[in-house]
Amino acid sequence: MTAPSIESSTREERLAFVQDAWKCLHNCELCGKCRVLKGRNEEALYADYIAGKRQYIDITLEIRNNR
Repeated sequence: MTAPSIESSTREERLAFVQDAWKCLHNCELCGKCRVLKGRNEEALYADYIAGKRQYIDITLEIRNNR
């Protein structure tokens, strides 16, 4: 699943992507999303992407590197 580019998407499309990409799968042992988020809200973490200020991948890499 590839994030919509900032240049060709709306704020609503980017928000929907973040919500869908990070929705709970109710299978914690296999998923791992909760371990990455560490209790943080995905919309807050990706606020710059949603607002069109930074690329999704840049934020994702920053989150992973700051574990």
